[in-house]
Amino acid sequence: MAKVIAIANQKGGVGKTTTAINLAASLAVLEYRVLLIDADPQANATSGVGFDVRNVKTSIYECVVDDVDPRSIILNTKTPNFDLLPSHIDLVGAEIEMLNLPNREKVLKQVIDKVTADYDFILIDCSPSLGLITVNALTAADSVVIPVQCEYFALEGLGKLLNTIKIIQSRLNPELQIEGFLLTMFDSRLNLSNQVYEEVKKHFQEMVFETVITRNIRLSEAPSYGLPAVEYDITSKGAQSYLNFARELLQNNNMTKIDQTEKLEL
Repeated sequence: MAKVIAIANQKGGVGKTTTAINLAASLAVLEYRVLLIDADPQANATSGVGFDVRNVKTSIYECVVDDVDPRSIILNTKTPNFDLLPSHIDLVGAEIEMLNLPNREKVLKQVIDKVTADYDFILIDCSPSLGLITVNALTAADSVVIPVQCEYFALEGLGKLLNTIKIIQSRLNPELQIEGFLLTMFDSRLNLSNQVYEEVKKHFQEMVFETVITRNIRLSEAPSYGLPAVEYDITSKGAQSYLNFARELLQNNNMTKIDQTEKLEL
């Protein structure tokens, strides 16, 4: 039975899609079966793993609106063990079409329940909003990873997201947990990055992942080639950061025993 993890933050540009793609690929490289669900109408996760969105005829949209079986549209990426449930711009209209559905907040959960037996992890790349699709993702998830960009205003809007999570925990998904806060786009040369790191650690303490995702050119280049960083350049700091993050996530869930000394020095 798969562990379902939503990657969410309503603030844009914090590294949600980068995290979703590269965490999925890193877990796959570590020989776990992974499904990435692109729940963002921008479909950046779909294009970021090598698929032309213009050629996607059936997507997550048809699953939530027309009850199409997700197993019929799941795509295999170039990375073994790593599959994708693609998105499409049509998903923009799904929230309106879902308004009159019974249990509208649980439509995505019903889709995911059909494939949980086929994977070890299911990751959901959420859109930068707290709309109905994101609420569906959080309702379907076992936990949520919250990427936080190491920039000014990093904590802006997190209160609203945490409040939404509390509401979902109380009304829709009492089992939902915060997996942790992941600091992204970290540059140790900048005082600002270090200040944000200290501030986030002060606010959220043990809820902050030990792994920090550093700024890296290879990490930025990889999506333009339709590849995750571990496929594009596994020796890059970005790829190694996400491999370390995957290992930390596995350790936190008691799914592997990786000694801390085995972490790669970056």
